[in-house]
This record gives sequence, C-alpha cells and structure tokens, in this order.
Amino acid sequence: MNKYELDTAENQAFVREMGERLLSFGHNFPSPGGGSYYLGDDGTPWKDRPRETWITSRMCHVYSIGSMMGHEGAEALADAALSGLLGELYDEEHGGWYAGRTADGGILPTKQCYAHAFVILAATSAILAKRPHSEELLKKALETYDRYFWDEKIGLSVDTWNTEFTDCDSYRGLNANMHTVEAFLAVTDATGDVKYRKRAERIITRVIAWARNNDWRIPEHFNEAWEPQLEQNREKPDDPFKPYGATPGHGIEWARLITQWAAATYGSESECAKDYYRIAKKLYGRAMEDAWNADGNPGICYTTGWDGKPIVHDRMHWTLAEAINTSATLYRVTEEECYLADYRKLMEYLDTYVLDHTHGSWYHQLNEKNELLGTVWPGKSDLYHAFQATLIPYSPLVGCSIAAVIAKHPK
Repeated sequence: MNKYELDTAENQAFVREMGERLLSFGHNFPSPGGGSYYLGDDGTPWKDRPRETWITSRMCHVYSIGSMMGHEGAEALADAALSGLLGELYDEEHGGWYAGRTADGGILPTKQCYAHAFVILAATSAILAKRPHSEELLKKALETYDRYFWDEKIGLSVDTWNTEFTDCDSYRGLNANMHTVEAFLAVTDATGDVKYRKRAERIITRVIAWARNNDWRIPEHFNEAWEPQLEQNREKPDDPFKPYGATPGHGIEWARLITQWAAATYGSESECAKDYYRIAKKLYGRAMEDAWNADGNPGICYTTGWDGKPIVHDRMHWTLAEAINTSATLYRVTEEECYLADYRKLMEYLDTYVLDHTHGSWYHQLNEKNELLGTVWPGKSDLYHAFQATLIPYSPLVGCSIAAVIAKHPK
C-alpha cells in the first residue's frame, strides 16, 4: 500500500496526521506546577503518579517543536513544561534537577544523568522555538551537567548522584550516554558551540569499539572502571532502564545518531561519513536480525541474550519508533532498497498493532502476540519517540536535532 511507502503522498499524509493527533492527545500533561503528569490511554492525567523530570523535558521538547509547526496551543504547553523545569523540578539548594516530584509534592531522590540530558534537549528545542526563559534553562543545565556528569578525562558521562550531589553511584551506563549524545548534538545545533559535538564523538567512538568487539551487540551496563557487566540484571530482565542483555532498540537508535553525527560533521556525501554509515548499517542490521519477528510474530522484541536469542519478547513502542527513524535515515544516505522495505513493513506493523486509532497515541507495550500489556510501561508517559517518528523520516540532514531541522524547514 502506498500509505506505507516512504516518499509517497499517502505516507506523508499518514505521518502528518499521526503527528497532529499525537500533539492533540498530550494537551493535558501539565500539572499546576508545570511538571508532567503521566497520561492514561485516553490522555487523562494520572495525578496519583510522580511528575518526573525526564518526561517533563520530553514534553517541553515535543511542544517546542509543535509550536514551530503551528500546532494550536503548543506554545503555552511548552511554556508550562519550561516553568516546571525552572520551578518545582529544580533543586534550588543543591542545583540540578530532582528525578521528579511525588504526587503529594515530595522529592523523588537522586540526580540522574538521563534526566539531565533531556533537560538539555528541552532547552535547546525551546531556544529554537524562541520560548521565554529557554536560554536560562540551557545555561543552568549545561553548568550542572559539565560539573557533575561529564567526565572529561574518560570522555563519557557518569550515571547517578545522590540528591545532594555528594555521592556518585559506581554504576555506569550507555542509555544515559546515548541521550547525552543526542543532547550534545542539539546544543551544537542550537548554539553553534562545536565543543559539544566533539564530546559526542568521544562517546560514539567508545560505543563503536565496544559494539565491534561484541558482534555488534552493544553492552549496556558497566562498573566504575567502565568494564562491561554483561550479566547485570539477569534476575530482572525487563527493567525499564537497565534490562539484562542486549537492547536491540538501542542498537537501532545508536545507528541513527551515528549517521546524523557523521553527516553533520563530515558532510553527508564524504567518504569519512560513509565509513560511519557502514558502521551504522552493522548496528541496525544486527539489531533487526536478532529482534524482528524473532518468535514468529511481527514486532521487535525488547531484549536478547548475547547469543541474539530473545529474552524479553515484549514489543516497546519506542523501539518501533526508532526503527522507523533509522530505516528512513539509512535509506536517505545509502539509497539501498532494503531500508525502504524495512520502513514499509514497520509502518504497516505500526498501523496494524501499535497505533491507537481511537485516541490517537501509540500503545507503549505489547506482548509477543501483539496484545496490549502494561507491566513495564503502563499508560502513555510521553510523546517523544512516537512524535519524532512522524518527523525524522522526512527531515533533511541539515542538523542532528529534529528541532533544528524544523526551525529551518517548518512543516
């Protein structure tokens, strides 16, 4: 069907409508203090759940982009999230951002690299959207990140501090570093400061080396000395942030980030960039070979063992979103038909199983039979992955962050 074919008028209309419905779905996220509520499957706020910094940041990012696209109400929603990030979620005493606020206004402990990376992303998107106080937010975010999370000697980021920033956990992880790459690339796009793109390169170089030495399955968990901990969380394989084994969705996401970074750094047609495209193809290919249709049903399984066999068979919406993005991005730089075919089957799978045609969002978790499940991700926490999947496939490689692309080419 033309509806699923990249670059057809039908597919462009399909993703444009999805994007608009996603933006409409999330209108009720802001709390009175600006922190983001979790949303139920129908978009109703779950006010008994915490208001978390990473979710609020993602909503700020999404509605900053929405405001540049002319979505009605997006400016006020972006500003509400900004007020939360500069208000109830910010630690005035110790600096940085709480993990979040409890439903009754208490503090969720720890200071997370993952959340701080998304604060940076939110600030850069808000700057490009010309939202008030966004420059202030980025200044605070970079000062905090540079002081506490970025390890200049190693060229990677630490993961978690206690709330007071006096004790750093020994765990090191690549999930936070992956979103740090995304955030750093966005800083360069928004401010022109190439220092952060160079930092992203240092992270990317380490990740490629680890993947190459592990049959292109990326280790996720490390100790303080940055030694891979391949058996971590074997007893809790479906952990939402630290699952056991390989996470194919991350291999797919790294492939896109590497492609975008290489195109921005070297020029999309340069031989140096093409060397990195070949690496991205290996990461994407390994992940899809391991995880797509791995148990006889369509979909991408959440995790695999180091032998490539599925561990957690559930399908997470974010993995599908990243596969849609990466298949399209790899097609743009290689023009290889296999990526068009992947985009087509991923779009058909989305329309058949994952897209909530009633309420306009995506189901966040399905089981191996593609039935709705809520054990890891109940409800619909945010719009970030799904919304970006309606934009990245049609975005020229003029910048690494989707907000920078939209700023130059409003939809």
